[in-house]
Amino acid sequence: MASPSPKRTAVLAFIRERIEEGQPPSLAEIALAFGFASVTAAKKHVQALADAGQIELVPNQRRGIRLLGRDAPGELVSLPVLGRVAAGVPIGADIVEDAPRLRLDRRLFSRAPDYLLRVQGDSMVDDGILDGDLVGVHRSNAARDGQVVVARVDGEITIKRLEHVGEGIRLLPRNPAHSPIVVEPGQDFAIEGIFCGLIRQG
Repeated sequence: MASPSPKRTAVLAFIRERIEEGQPPSLAEIALAFGFASVTAAKKHVQALADAGQIELVPNQRRGIRLLGRDAPGELVSLPVLGRVAAGVPIGADIVEDAPRLRLDRRLFSRAPDYLLRVQGDSMVDDGILDGDLVGVHRSNAARDGQVVVARVDGEITIKRLEHVGEGIRLLPRNPAHSPIVVEPGQDFAIEGIFCGLIRQG
């Protein structure tokens, strides 16, 4: 088998890096990162990687790229649905002790999630996170700039993209109709976890 081209190797490395940061890239993001003239060029590279058995493409998902060889095929995980997470104005997590659970294929997620939260709102639509989606959350109290996180602000839970500004923090929506949440000094704030994929039901 011929070795992949340097460009294709770079695309694979970019996909792996983005997945490790929280979610696979879209074709548009790959095209932008590599200066491709169109999304079609990015799609050709991604399809070639899939044909070579280096990634898997999930049909009908904007970010449906999965790395292969990271987990046993068909591994199922049982995840509790703990409540709701806002993609707009923060709302309560609505966590209950006897939470319902879903058994899901581990390969749906970029990293092992600890629980699921249901999204309410439209502030993350440009990242493909829609109202009603179940988002997988990997518990972590730290995250890097640009990662999509589930955060607690004054006791309320929200999902946003993290941005450090000097000593401060902003939680950025991915919908121009919404404003960033600026975390003020002294506010109760904590990162609860990192977004690692989603399930869209019915």
